[in-house]
Amino acid sequence: MKVYTTDRVRNVVILGHGGAGKTSLTEAMAYLSGITSRMGTVTDGNTVSDYDKEEIKRKFSINTTVLPIIWGDIKVNILDTPGYFDFVGEVEEAAAAADAAVIVVNGKSGVEVGTQKAWEICEKYKLPRMFFVTNMDMDHTSFRAVVEGLTELYGKKIAPIHFPLRENEKFVGYVNVVKAAARRWTGKGEKVECDIPDYSVEYLEKYRESLLEAVAETSEEMMDRYFAGEEFSPAEIMAALTMNVSDVSIVPVAMGSPVNLQGVSNILDDIVQYFPSPDKRKKAGINNKTSEIYEANYDFAKAKSAQIFKTIVDPFIGKYSLIKVASGVIKNDDTLYNPVRDAEVKLSKLYVMEGSKAIEVPELHAGDIGAIGKLNVSRTGDTLSTKTTPIQYAGIDTPIPYTYKRYFAKTKGDEDKISQALSKMMQEDLTMKAVNDSENRQSLIYGMGDQHIDIIVSKLLGKYKIEVELARPKVAFRETIRKSSDVDSKYKKQSGGHGQYGHVKMRFENSGDPETPYVFEQVVVGGAVPKNYFPAVEKGIQESVQRGPLAAYPVVGVKATLYDGSYHPVDSSEMAFKTAAIQAFKKGFMEASPVLLEPIASLKVTVPDKFTGDVMGDLNKRRGRVLGMNPDHKGGQIIEADVPMMELYGYSTQLRSMTGGAGNFEYEFARYEQAPSDIQAKEVEARASKVKAGEE
Repeated sequence: MKVYTTDRVRNVVILGHGGAGKTSLTEAMAYLSGITSRMGTVTDGNTVSDYDKEEIKRKFSINTTVLPIIWGDIKVNILDTPGYFDFVGEVEEAAAAADAAVIVVNGKSGVEVGTQKAWEICEKYKLPRMFFVTNMDMDHTSFRAVVEGLTELYGKKIAPIHFPLRENEKFVGYVNVVKAAARRWTGKGEKVECDIPDYSVEYLEKYRESLLEAVAETSEEMMDRYFAGEEFSPAEIMAALTMNVSDVSIVPVAMGSPVNLQGVSNILDDIVQYFPSPDKRKKAGINNKTSEIYEANYDFAKAKSAQIFKTIVDPFIGKYSLIKVASGVIKNDDTLYNPVRDAEVKLSKLYVMEGSKAIEVPELHAGDIGAIGKLNVSRTGDTLSTKTTPIQYAGIDTPIPYTYKRYFAKTKGDEDKISQALSKMMQEDLTMKAVNDSENRQSLIYGMGDQHIDIIVSKLLGKYKIEVELARPKVAFRETIRKSSDVDSKYKKQSGGHGQYGHVKMRFENSGDPETPYVFEQVVVGGAVPKNYFPAVEKGIQESVQRGPLAAYPVVGVKATLYDGSYHPVDSSEMAFKTAAIQAFKKGFMEASPVLLEPIASLKVTVPDKFTGDVMGDLNKRRGRVLGMNPDHKGGQIIEADVPMMELYGYSTQLRSMTGGAGNFEYEFARYEQAPSDIQAKEVEARASKVKAGEE
């Protein structure tokens, strides 16, 4: 592939609600630009960007895919992202590498939660953006309703630059608001000039007026000309729009039908015309040698540096680190330095990715997107630079996964294979985690939602030929006592020769410190128990608190006081006193009103105002205590509550169902609290066998 200089590159992320038509638009762009010789469809599973087996099977995007579209003499790096909320990590990576965004809106469904989330991503990364309304060829689609919905949310900056022409409710062409001219479709993507129908004049005047007002505000001279009633030429309007789009004072709205190639060449023209090249954007890091800020700003004349924004690890296509060059020109024989890992990297080949296909290139200029194969040490978010100018950019912001499930290997002996496969998958997907919970003796997979975890399991089978089963995770309960007890415990064993003799009198009570398993004190007087046996008694307590007598959970907050006992000069031993202490603990614990403590999470749920009642009602059903509600200054509310950890299982799915995907949540462990008696009874019954096993 030809090498493109910075000013001839555009990096555009395609965002939008799941099912809005992002992949169809990307496929149409690929076909029009000559990457493919025929149009694939999501339904047939033959699109360039949805190449993963899971994507083909499920008929929606799971991964971000890069496609270099050559349009005229400009290279447009399209980053096609998933729309489903479980894969928001992929969206964050793509948005971090993009310089602008096209937000795709389904003309039939209108503005959806995913549309608003796409806007929020653009705000976060300060991306110039435009909307593209799809499915204009379908019945009951309303471009006007979409524009009104967007204007209601985002105000006067919403500016349609095309709108549809319909005859007998069929999509037959469009009106170009900038040029005040109409075009009629003659075939797939082909068009001819036509007159503007009378019924469209009203909309043209309305849309053009708001566009010209925005254009007039770009300079005093333009404002004077506007008020003097002068006409602006299309070239002047386009030049002003380019400035307005870059500073997000105008957000254009275009439309079309990608499956019929209608409006696709227009959106590519608009991307080239209105979106900035990378050198118009800022990029700064730290020079690790001088500790000064390094203004890279996609300047090809500066020292080489690049950031890895995504990693692909696939047993079939290999490992590729997707990079965006932040400064300089990177060549395929360069030696680069990774300051995060303190490792040098010798490049052998540079690529650009075309879906799953890697195409070799000799060099990549600042601002361009490409890939490097087999960077074993480097990870997503790392910086590559030169050793003489070691630059480090801020890592990529990825959301924390809060949904988790327990997993088991279906085939015994597969545990190591699973661990290795999950490790590779975690390099690729920063929003998944595999955790070994040693306390509860369980292995956990964390993801952004139930669907995400299901796909992880499906990938393990499809790519790595390993089967795992999912189950509800165990909750880490604790045991403690509420009252006090006084116990006399004697361990006596005679078996010929030396016997065993240990005798302790102990008091047990709540220590008041739920963070510490036990506190041991001895107040023995007169040598009833010799000092050299005190450590053995404590050892018995230490062992006992690991698996409590109530339900075999760890014990916390117990004070054990040794105050009396007796010994035998010949038969007493450390072993005998340890055993006597273990017996004393079991008896004393069960006589001191034992209770189970359950972990409580501090939960924050962010939802639009209209859902607060439903969310609080659901939290009450989950035994949650709502502590308060605060505005998030984006038109939503943050509900704060304390909720038992066991009640958060399945919460992600329920919250999405209640809020149409608009709600988000996060939590952290707060403390332990006494479990209700019905929960305690169930747990004690369920774990009776474990208690028995511990006694044997």
